[in-house]
Amino acid sequence: MKYFSIDSNLFVKNRKKFMAQMKPNSIAVFNSNDIYPIGADSTLPFEQARDIFYLSGADQEETILLLFPDAMDKKKREILFVRETNDHIAVWEGAKLTKEQATAVSGIETIYWLTDFDKIFFDLMTEADTIYFNTNEHYRQAVETQTREDRFIEKCKKEYPAHQWAKSNPILQQIRGVKEPEEITLMQIACDITEKGFRRILEFIKPGVWEYEIEAEFLHEFVRNRSKGFAYAPIIAAGANANVLHYLENNKQAKDGDMILMDLAAEYANYSSDLTRTVPANGKFSDRQKQVYGAVLRVKNEATKMLVPGTIWAEYHKEVGKIMTSELIDLGLLDKADVQNENPDWPAYKKYFMHGTSHHIGLNTHDYGELKTPMKANMVFTVEPGIYIPAEGMGIRLEDDVVIQEKGEPFNLMQNIPIEIEEIEELMNK
Repeated sequence: MKYFSIDSNLFVKNRKKFMAQMKPNSIAVFNSNDIYPIGADSTLPFEQARDIFYLSGADQEETILLLFPDAMDKKKREILFVRETNDHIAVWEGAKLTKEQATAVSGIETIYWLTDFDKIFFDLMTEADTIYFNTNEHYRQAVETQTREDRFIEKCKKEYPAHQWAKSNPILQQIRGVKEPEEITLMQIACDITEKGFRRILEFIKPGVWEYEIEAEFLHEFVRNRSKGFAYAPIIAAGANANVLHYLENNKQAKDGDMILMDLAAEYANYSSDLTRTVPANGKFSDRQKQVYGAVLRVKNEATKMLVPGTIWAEYHKEVGKIMTSELIDLGLLDKADVQNENPDWPAYKKYFMHGTSHHIGLNTHDYGELKTPMKANMVFTVEPGIYIPAEGMGIRLEDDVVIQEKGEPFNLMQNIPIEIEEIEELMNK
């Protein structure tokens, strides 16, 4: 891995939080992700399943974590199963975790080779009443592929039909949403790497630059700072392309007078950052661009202040909509009649700002976390309002990542990344 080693105490704490909410006499199992084939002998780069990483720190394929707090044998209350390595694997793929290394990474004393799993699992299931299955229940998931986790669940239901089943997801939604200090530190590193990339491209962007050239500059800076690269597929949208919310082609040329919307950020140690900045291709905002940009920035700043303990996510978005409505009226994009006659299910402001303002961020860019209960300290959210005006060939979005505090306004992990008009113009015209 490119990242520096993580103190295993983080994963010890995470497991304790999870096990504290398990039912009596229950087992929870977490599987690594598959390595996904492309065709012939090609595969996608391995990405560890975030839940097993969160609970163990194991960043290797063919890994299983088993938690059984009530096991009669105390040594089997936490077990990590890893792929057995050998000289052939070491030559062709690189050495895998030894048992000693697996303990150092995870803080788990009991390590077995993966080939021992079925035998040990059967023995422990004779003691257990309930098994926790780890299903993906994120509100935005749309998975069509059968995962390693899916295959395990299917097999379990056939082989152990008399056991009760429970869901890991509600526990994970609760505990993963509130970050430990070590997690916030890792996210700060991801944000700091993102800052380096952004400062690099401010001096690089000029009229005539291609979107993919900007992408390449960011990737260079991210990887040279121990990131695997982008935390999510990068959006680099010049001019009217910014009005496509999930624009991914990144193959157009920026013209003099265009604004360039960049929604991209670095990962670090599997933790995401999530940044959006919009800058003028020629390094100088026009008067109209300043007007719209200033409106978006004001909405972002006011929305950020609302992210405090006790805030309800759905109500927060309604309040942000009111602030955005006022700004759109001032910009001449809406009038009072538009607002008076609006559809409550699709308010007038949605014509120019059609997406949400904030989402949890952490090990996933759209991370697990409770959304229907009051916000808590140490939850980390994006703040990302935008105004999109196809008729003017312009879309502007601004986004930072912030940590909710016990008291006062949230802490901005991206506070050092330029966002004010004057600073951006100064850096682009050095």
